[in-house]
Amino acid sequence: MTRLEENVNAGASEFSRMIHGKRIIRAAGVFNGISAILAERAGFPALYLSGSGVAGAMGLPDLSITTLTEVSRETRNITRIVRPPLIVDADTGFGEPLNVIRTVRELESSGAAAIHIEDQVIPKKCGHLSGKELVQTEEMLMKIRAAVKARRNRDFTIIARTDAIAVEGLENAISRAKKYVEAGADAIFVEAPQTPEEFRIIGESLQVPLLANMTEFGKSPIMSASDLERMGFRIVIYPLTAFRAALKTMEEIYNRIMSEGSQKGFIDALMTRDQFYNVIGYNQYEEMDRELSGIRR
Repeated sequence: MTRLEENVNAGASEFSRMIHGKRIIRAAGVFNGISAILAERAGFPALYLSGSGVAGAMGLPDLSITTLTEVSRETRNITRIVRPPLIVDADTGFGEPLNVIRTVRELESSGAAAIHIEDQVIPKKCGHLSGKELVQTEEMLMKIRAAVKARRNRDFTIIARTDAIAVEGLENAISRAKKYVEAGADAIFVEAPQTPEEFRIIGESLQVPLLANMTEFGKSPIMSASDLERMGFRIVIYPLTAFRAALKTMEEIYNRIMSEGSQKGFIDALMTRDQFYNVIGYNQYEEMDRELSGIRR
């Protein structure tokens, strides 16, 4: 059976069950269909589509430049061909509470299992950069209520993200998070804690599923999934790890082709045609085509 023939995405119900389990969920950052297939093959139980990844793959900065349509399209590209549930970065909800309603319905219908919405002022910034601004708490509460009201499946997970640590401090970030839970958020993402102690305090203070962001070159220390699990976190994302690795490799490859005149010097480092075809299930598609051709005759 090919991916074309399967309803492969596990969906919201599976993800909701997972985040209320005892083990932390490691969600691989993916940025298109082929990266999602590779992450699934590696054994990740969940995937994560970063807004920065969507923008970066288009050659754009993560500054609210990408649109809901573009994020929804990439969500659909991924969820149609892989089984693990997908968490989608919905930025600020792409606007006001009414826009949030459309965002939830669009991403839910595109196959997302969960989304997170943040409390930054538009245009938002990467969560690990300075100079962020926050909306008033009440505005964020309206967005959360709108998101909860808009979803069709109760298991579709609404994750509220707060960037308040960098602007208002840890205590206020936790205070905001508690209000977001009261407004209906299913899980909380406190962005950019700066020490393991801050992660520990967050884990002790909030009694809902918590998401930790293990991005590189940011303000948070890199911590293991097992340490985060002991602190009370239930989801850990690696938003751009594979994307950064791919970019570095592509840059090196392009430079070597230009300087060496061919790919002979690094041919052994490349995925072969057969390996690539195995990843995308090429032979399965061909077999299905032959079967269908036989039926027509």
